[in-house]
Amino acid sequence: MAHPDPAAPRRLVVGFDGSATAEHALRWATEEAAARGGDVEVITVRPREEILPGTSYAIQPHGSRPGTDEEALRADLREAVARTVSRSGQSTVTETVRTGDPATELVNASADADLLVVGRHRHGAASEVLLGSVAASCVRRARCPVVVVPAQRADSR
Repeated sequence: MAHPDPAAPRRLVVGFDGSATAEHALRWATEEAAARGGDVEVITVRPREEILPGTSYAIQPHGSRPGTDEEALRADLREAVARTVSRSGQSTVTETVRTGDPATELVNASADADLLVVGRHRHGAASEVLLGSVAASCVRRARCPVVVVPAQRADSR
């Protein structure tokens, strides 16, 4: 945890994938930060461009998976923050775009955080019935407490 002193300002990290659940998790985190004093870092993760085998099954004819435009992701994130976050609070919201595996990047960000907030989606394999793969990985590996915002709660707003 970044701040062992409970009176010190807290740093909350929120994983954001553009879903309704992610928007609810962001709203929850900013309200928590405003109520208890702290700042929020919203992190969205773009996948790495990967080289695929040069087969007829490759997504691209030259064997690479199409990347996600970082500037487009930043614009989408900025828009979601403006739509979701009440600017009346005292919290600072920082928007970050990282490249890599979402679970790994959020776990890495948790090293300097007081709280990690992620959303949970309803779909997934049998081993991920209760939590999505990213949420489950964060719960298992994060270096700070984790809040998981359930999908049905986000859907009910």
